[in-house]
Amino acid sequence: MRIDHVAMYVNDLEKAKEFFVQYFGAVPNDGYHNKTTDFRSYFLSFDDGARLEIMNRPQMQDEEKTLIRTGFIHIAFSLGSKEVVDELTQKLKKDGYEIVSGPRVTGDGYYESCIIDMEGNQIEITV
Repeated sequence: MRIDHVAMYVNDLEKAKEFFVQYFGAVPNDGYHNKTTDFRSYFLSFDDGARLEIMNRPQMQDEEKTLIRTGFIHIAFSLGSKEVVDELTQKLKKDGYEIVSGPRVTGDGYYESCIIDMEGNQIEITV
């Protein structure tokens, strides 16, 4: 068994797509649009086969995304080396994204940093 994909609603579908393409090398499909409901989505594929579906539709709830809450809390991307984690973290910081932790070695031995994306979602960047 494997997880096929993870999905998340976003306010700005095009901006979210470009974020994952620019910083994480995602390859988007052509997109989907249901003209009846105005639901729109992209499947973003990553080089190891993982997929993320980003979606948008009218009248979504957009509640505060606190870092300590129940439910899904972050998406983690494994970049392969500490140097690449450091480089991407610095690039994201330079581009105005909030760094909430790291880069650092965590208590359970991971080397990671965590950033907040343009919609308030936590993204973990690890080796």
